[in-house]
Amino acid sequence: MNFLIKYKLILASKSPRRKELLENAHFNFEIQIKEVEEIYPDNLNVYEIPKYLAKLKAEPFNSLKENELLITADTMVLHGNIMMGKPKDSNDAFRILKLLSGTAHTVITGVNLKTHKKEKSFDQHTEVLFYPLSDEEIKYYIEEFKPFDKAGAYGIQDWIGLCKVNGIKGSYSNVMGLPMERLYHELMDFTK
Repeated sequence: MNFLIKYKLILASKSPRRKELLENAHFNFEIQIKEVEEIYPDNLNVYEIPKYLAKLKAEPFNSLKENELLITADTMVLHGNIMMGKPKDSNDAFRILKLLSGTAHTVITGVNLKTHKKEKSFDQHTEVLFYPLSDEEIKYYIEEFKPFDKAGAYGIQDWIGLCKVNGIKGSYSNVMGLPMERLYHELMDFTK
């Protein structure tokens, strides 16, 4: 990955899955966190929310050094016209998984790339189809996997992904929170 040799990559995310994805792809990076209140305008198109929030998360990093390249991201689940982020508690997780049961939904990850000179945002969409989930399965999943830090109240890499996903159309890593194949090519283009 010679195109990144002159850059120090910074991932501004607490997500262990984003960290794992970058590590598995052998990216050299460090993690820096700056808290941001994730609020978006009420009139924003639902499809634009993840990209908007990814850009918002980059705003506190306004004094990047010349060799630093910041990556921020936000993932949400869109079911019908309802955008779902992370569940507030067990009841909310149950409600979300009940909605997703036996249906298809779209996972949208917005990504923002930023240096001291330029910035670019993009998003990636993946369709996921669930088998029906019984109330017992939902309760088991919430109790065993505690999906409170995951958009849509589930992780594609754990029990639900292994046992209850009927199909996926698009990027698997996008459902985990970072579309790696797209990110790689966007970084190649961004660093030219």
